[in-house]
Amino acid sequence: MLNHKHSALSIALAAAMMPMMAAAQSADPAAEDTQATPSSDVTNLDTVEVTGIRRGIESAIAVKRDSTSVVEAISAEDIGKLPDISIAESLSRLPGLSAQRVAGRAQVISVRGLSPDFATTLLNGREVVSTGDNRSVEFDQYPAELMNGVTVYKTPDAGLVGQGLSGTIDMQTVRPLSFSERVITVGGHFQNNSLGKAANVDANGNRFNASYIDQFADKTWGISIGYAHTDTPIQENQVGLYEPWSTENTDQGYRPGVPAGTYYSDGIKALRRTGNAKRDAFMATVQFRPSNAWTSTLDAFHTKAEQIDTANQFEVNLSNYNGGYTPGLNVTGVQVNDNGTMTGGTASGVYPLVRGMYNKREDKIDAFGWNNEFTTDSGIRFNADVSYSKATREELNLENNTQLTPMPQLDTVGLTYRSNDFSQLVPGRDYSDPSTLYLTNTIYGSGYGKVPSVEDRLKGARLQASFPMQLGWFSDLDVGVNYADREKHKEQPEGNILLGAQGDTAIASDLQYSPVNLGFAGVGYIPAWNVPAAVGRYMIFEPVDDLSYLVSKAWTVNEKITTAWLKANLDTELGENVTLRGNIGVQMQHTDQSSQANYWDGTQPAGNEVQPYEAGKTYNDWLPSMNLVFGFPHDQTLRFAAAKQVARPRVDQMRASLEFGVDTATGKPGASGGNPLLDPWRANALDLSYEKYFGEKAYVAAAVFYKDLKSYIYTQSRDNYDFSSFVADYVPPPGGAPAQTIGTFTAPENGNGGTLRGLELTASLPLDMLWSPLRGFGVQASATFNDSDVKIRDPESASSVGSGEISLPGLSDRVYNFTAYYENKGFEARVSQRRRSDFIGEIGNFNGNRTLRYVVGESVTDAQVSYSFGDSLEGLSILLQVSNLTNAPYRTYAGQKDRPLEYIEWGRTYLMGVTYKF
Repeated sequence: MLNHKHSALSIALAAAMMPMMAAAQSADPAAEDTQATPSSDVTNLDTVEVTGIRRGIESAIAVKRDSTSVVEAISAEDIGKLPDISIAESLSRLPGLSAQRVAGRAQVISVRGLSPDFATTLLNGREVVSTGDNRSVEFDQYPAELMNGVTVYKTPDAGLVGQGLSGTIDMQTVRPLSFSERVITVGGHFQNNSLGKAANVDANGNRFNASYIDQFADKTWGISIGYAHTDTPIQENQVGLYEPWSTENTDQGYRPGVPAGTYYSDGIKALRRTGNAKRDAFMATVQFRPSNAWTSTLDAFHTKAEQIDTANQFEVNLSNYNGGYTPGLNVTGVQVNDNGTMTGGTASGVYPLVRGMYNKREDKIDAFGWNNEFTTDSGIRFNADVSYSKATREELNLENNTQLTPMPQLDTVGLTYRSNDFSQLVPGRDYSDPSTLYLTNTIYGSGYGKVPSVEDRLKGARLQASFPMQLGWFSDLDVGVNYADREKHKEQPEGNILLGAQGDTAIASDLQYSPVNLGFAGVGYIPAWNVPAAVGRYMIFEPVDDLSYLVSKAWTVNEKITTAWLKANLDTELGENVTLRGNIGVQMQHTDQSSQANYWDGTQPAGNEVQPYEAGKTYNDWLPSMNLVFGFPHDQTLRFAAAKQVARPRVDQMRASLEFGVDTATGKPGASGGNPLLDPWRANALDLSYEKYFGEKAYVAAAVFYKDLKSYIYTQSRDNYDFSSFVADYVPPPGGAPAQTIGTFTAPENGNGGTLRGLELTASLPLDMLWSPLRGFGVQASATFNDSDVKIRDPESASSVGSGEISLPGLSDRVYNFTAYYENKGFEARVSQRRRSDFIGEIGNFNGNRTLRYVVGESVTDAQVSYSFGDSLEGLSILLQVSNLTNAPYRTYAGQKDRPLEYIEWGRTYLMGVTYKF
C-alpha cells in the first residue's frame, strides 16, 4: 500500500481538480449549446492562431487525449523550439519521469520509478543503438532543436515494437509534407557557466542551429534538413571520499588515533574538472506522396559528439599507506558523531598527490530509415519499413601522478567532513608550485591509461497491414512482423603509463595551464597541465588487452529478435453518452541471443592461456495487451490497460566474458563474469487513469499503476555450476588436487521480483479559466508517488551501497514537477522546477564498470524569458535562459547521509540568443 506524506504540491493538485470538475459540469452544457447553434464568436475563436508556449502545450494535450494508450507528450512550440535546450530536460518534466544528472546535464531518464534499463528509446518509431555499454540512450546526444516532439508510452499495445517494461520513449523528427509552406529557421545562442574559467578552459560556449523545410511538385515532394551545433564548457567543483565507509580497519587498530567502531573513509580528494563538450548533429528527411494511396519517407540522422575534460585533482590517502615512509599515519583530534561516523580530525604522516585525470570521448551515431505506406481502394493499409543504425564510442583515459620531491615530503592535513557542503582538507604544505611536483613512481604509480571502444549495430525490417472490419465493437485489425538484428562489441586495452628514459621530472612550463583554485575545499591553488602532452613527452603508454586480467574485458553480444503481432482496434458507442476506443491484441517475441568472448585459463600451457567461450539461448514471449478508453460527457476520459511486458537484460550483463580459475589445493573451480543465458525482466502490468479535458486548452488527471515483476536480474553466486567443459583438459600441478567439475560461478542471474505501484497526479491549466484577469498565466504540475517491495543485492557495488538488500535502482518515492508561465503578445516567461527524493543512481567507476550509489534527492530550477517580435521584425525572437538557477549540488553517500561520497557543483548555465524564422 502506498504510504507517503502529502506534499503541498500534491494537495494543491487535488484541490485544483475539484473546482475544475465542478466548473466543467456547469460550463460544458453551454458549450454544447454553442456547438448546436454556431455563432460568429465561435467562428472567430476557430481562426485564432495559438503560438508560443500555449501552442506546444495544446499540441501535447491533443496527443495525450487522442491516444489509445496512457501516454505523455512534448511538442515543439515552433520549428527548432522545444521548451528546453535538452530533450532529457524536457522529458524529466513529464509526469512519472525523472532524470539523473551526469556532468551537470540531465542525461538518463527513469520512467515510473524504474531505472533506465527498463525503458527503450525509439527514433521515428525505430529502436536505436547506444554508445554506452548497455542499451539505454544518452539523451544529450539528440539535440532538442532537431526534434519535433516526443511521446512516452506508459502502456504498450501489441503493435508497439521495441517496447520497454517501464515505458517507451519515441522521439520524432519533422515530416515536411505535414507543413503547408516553406519554413526556414536559424538560431544562435551564447552560453556561460557561473563557475567561471579555469585551467585552459573559459566559461563560455555556444549553440547554433538551422532548419529548412520545403515542398515541391504540387506538394508531392517534401524535404527537411536540420543542423545543430553545441560547444558547452565543462566546469565542475568536487570533493569525493573513498568508499567504503567501514569500521573494519578501525576495529583492528589499523587507523592509528581513530577509536574502534568508528566508520572511516580511507581517502579524500578535491578537484576542478575543466573541458568542453561539443556536438554536431544533422537530420534530413525526404518525403514523396504522389497520391493519398502512397507515401514514401526516407530519413537520416547523424550526430558526432566529442567530450574532452581533465580533473585537476588533489588527493590524500588516509589508509596508513604513504609509500612506506615514517612516521606513518596518525589521526588526532578525531570527531565522531552520534552515528559512529568520523566527521573531522587532523591526519599526519600522509603523502598527498596532485593528479591530472584526462578523458577524451568521441561518440558517433548514424541512423537511417525508409518507410512506405500504401492504402488500397478498399481501405486496407500496408506499411513497410527498413532501418539501420550504428553507434561507435572511442575513449582515451590518461592519468598523471605527481608528488612533492625530494621524497619524502610528508604532510599534515586538517579534515572536516560535511554532508550538505564541500568537505574540507587543509594541507600544511604549499602545492601551487609546479616546479616542486614531479612525475614519479608515487604511492599510486606514475600513471595508468585505458582505451575503451564500443560499436553497436542494429538492422531492422518491418511489414504490417491494417484491415478494416465491421465486427461489433471492432473497427479494424492490425497484423505485422518485425525483425531486428543487433550486435554490440566492446574492447578495453589498458596499461601502466611509465616514466621515460629521463626518469623523475617536473612538467615543463610550456605544458602548464593556469593553476586551478581548490579553495572551496580548503586546499588553495594547484597546478593544471596538458596531460596527453606530458604523457607524450615524458612517459611511455602501450596499452594491451592480452594480459590475464584484461582478456575478459572484450566481448560481443548478438541479439536477433523476431516480433509478430495481432491487434484488434476498438471504436464504438456504448450508449448515448459513452464511447469506447482502444485495442486488444497479442505480441510474440522470438529471441535468439548469444555472446562470444575470451577468458584466461592459467591452467593451460604457456601460450594457450587465452581460451574462447561462447554461449546463448533462444526463447519465446507471448505478450497479451489491452487498452480501453472510455469517453464520457463533459470531455471526461477513463483509461484501463492490462499487459504482460518484458525488458531485455542489460547488454553488458549478457556478455560471455569471465574470469576463471581452479583452487590448486582443493581442485574446486570458480569464475565470475556475465551471463548469456539470462532471461528478460518480465512483468504483469495494470493501469487506470482518469482525465478531464477542457478542449485542448487544459486537463487534469489522476492515474494509478501496478507492476508485478516476476523476476529481477542481479549478481548472485551459484554453488552448483557445472565447469566440466572448462576443466576437461586440466592437469593439476605437482602435489595439487585433481579438478572438480562443480564450483561457484558469480554472475547476473534472474532472481526474485516483486511489485511496483504508483500514483500520478497531473494538471495543466491556463489560469484565466479560473479568473479572467489572469489571462496569459498558466501552470503545469505533477506529483508522482512510487512504492516497491522489490529488494535486490548488488555485490559489485557493495563498497557504496552495502552487501545487504537495497531498493530498486532509479526509484524515487516522490517526484514533483512544476512550471509556471506567462505569455502575452510575444512575451513569454517560464519558471520550472523538478524535484525528486533520494534514489540509487548508476555511475561509471574507475574500472569503467557500472556501479550504484545512494543519491540525495535534488531540486533543480530553470527559468527563461523570451520575446517574439511582430510587424517588420516578425519571425525574430530573443531568449534568455538560466539552467540550474540555484546551483543545486549533486550529492552521493554510503548508506547513511553523514557518510558522504561526492559533493559536486556544476554551476548555473546562462543562455542568451536569437532565433529567426523566415
